[in-house]
Amino acid sequence: MSAPKLNPLLKLALELGPLALFFIVYAKAGIFVATSVMMVTVLATLIVSWIKLGRLPLMPLVTATIVVVFGSLGLLFHNETLIKIKPTALYLMFAGALFFGLIAKRPILRIMFDGALNLDEEGWRRLTWRWACFFLFLAVLNEAIWRTQTTDVWVTFKSFGFLPLTLGFALAQTRLIMKHESRENAPEEAL
Repeated sequence: MSAPKLNPLLKLALELGPLALFFIVYAKAGIFVATSVMMVTVLATLIVSWIKLGRLPLMPLVTATIVVVFGSLGLLFHNETLIKIKPTALYLMFAGALFFGLIAKRPILRIMFDGALNLDEEGWRRLTWRWACFFLFLAVLNEAIWRTQTTDVWVTFKSFGFLPLTLGFALAQTRLIMKHESRENAPEEAL
């Protein structure tokens, strides 16, 4: 019996909803109110995932933890820098976990993709290396943007820049994924 999966539209809403609400609320009420709304919505997405899946997927759980920790600190100290470094911390944590997985020969990326891909070992190794480097790039990019631009520019880039970059990077991995797709343990096709 296979594990339950989220409807793709619901999954997209759970992943993009908190970010969209953050941007909308920021435009009307500022970064601190927007951060509060984002914290509540990421926790709500975890509740929906728990109800629908009976478990908490790893990536949303880690992301929610970072959002709540840095958001709470930012609100407590009324310091927007703590809010702005949240993406940096998240991307560095993902990169560090992936690099650790490479060194320890543990398939951490396989866990992060939650069964969405079925690759051979070489494919997982190469894809893990690429994603780890990409997360490092995103961390550096976030630092460069929040340190050199206004809060408005940073919020806009956080809302509309990181996602297209990530989607573009993911699409650029298609050739590698197709080359290393494993037929072992693949679900049997209906006759």
